[in-house]
Amino acid sequence: MQQYIKDRQSRVAQALNLSNEILLIGSGDLIPVPGGADQCLPFLPHTEYRYIADHDEPGCIVAYDPKSGWVEFRPPVEEPQRVWEGRQPFDWTADLRPTTEFADWLAARAGRPIANLGAAAPGVNSDAALTEAVRLNYFHARRPKDAVEMERVRRAVDATIAGYKRMRDVIRPGVTERQIQVELESEFFRLGGTRTGYGTIVGAGSNAAVLHFTPSHRVVGDDDLVLIDAGAEIDGYTADVTRTYGAKGALTGFRKDLYDAVLSAQKKAVARCGPGVEFRDIHMSAARDLTEGLITLGILKGDADSLVERDAHAIFFPHGLGHLVGLGVRDASGYLPGRERSKRFGLAALRIDLPLQPGYLVTIEPGLYFIPALLKDEARRTQYADCIDWAKVDTLLDIGGVRIEDNIFITPDGYENLTIAIEK
Repeated sequence: MQQYIKDRQSRVAQALNLSNEILLIGSGDLIPVPGGADQCLPFLPHTEYRYIADHDEPGCIVAYDPKSGWVEFRPPVEEPQRVWEGRQPFDWTADLRPTTEFADWLAARAGRPIANLGAAAPGVNSDAALTEAVRLNYFHARRPKDAVEMERVRRAVDATIAGYKRMRDVIRPGVTERQIQVELESEFFRLGGTRTGYGTIVGAGSNAAVLHFTPSHRVVGDDDLVLIDAGAEIDGYTADVTRTYGAKGALTGFRKDLYDAVLSAQKKAVARCGPGVEFRDIHMSAARDLTEGLITLGILKGDADSLVERDAHAIFFPHGLGHLVGLGVRDASGYLPGRERSKRFGLAALRIDLPLQPGYLVTIEPGLYFIPALLKDEARRTQYADCIDWAKVDTLLDIGGVRIEDNIFITPDGYENLTIAIEK
């Protein structure tokens, strides 16, 4: 077993501080392709499992007994797998055992409470409340990235940077969203990417206002904004970057003013990052900066602080400022134990609520959008009749939106912007 895996196990065991409880972490199972044809969907292990085992084998379980330590159970490699897939049998050791022995291992610990993270272990009755409590502490223990994780993140970032550098040559009137996606992802793979970290988003014109838009065959128009949100993944670790471009390069008029408002807020939000800083405070400061921008643009009317308190900004900025990233695109995001999600329109979508700490990798991604589903809502039009210029908004419904996103690594004395090399 690699030393960094032992270090992770030690850190997790210390954080969980279990005494009599059993911890099981499952990798998940293969899912057959509908219709058969001897194929399965590409397998992705549960991230909770991948962190502690660092491989992508299906059907596995990592088990922890505070009285005897860690052990991993893997399915034995059978002859068909050796013939069709070229796999080799495992060398069994004290801490790597066949899944055929798992039932006996568990039976020897009968009557003890079980927490089951990752995929559900077959035939196991776990304690739901215990599992949730353990998950919160497990998340918190794995939020700081170790050296192995950051080496992979940096390689994923390098591949992502290369893909985005191609975009200035690719984006132009007449190209389709799908063609942009193909060129971007091809460069990811040329630079070592093993897959994309999530479904690539490419939205032109009004499609840029769909927060998770799947690229279509829509042709980019002369005046379109083109929003791209994508990241290369290497060995389970991904970058997560957004840039917004003009179809003809340099932006002009209202689109430039909108872009500049988002860019200014994004730069200020990045500069606020550092150890001990509450992420919610960074989000709220960014919300105020975006609100100031909307006032300057003549869309909002009134005092910025009052508008933010009323959540008027959230109609144009309806998501959180960012999230943790790394082992998957939402890596160990969530709230500090004891904190609950707000029901406020302007805070309900906040993906993380915790103080940033050295080793955290966080996205900073403010945006402003013209989303018809929000802007055509009659209840909101009435609620904000005094502070939103709805007549002007109605002329902007086809403009789409702007988002700008970087990956920020928190250091003991500040931060490092890993994706700063991607042009804004």
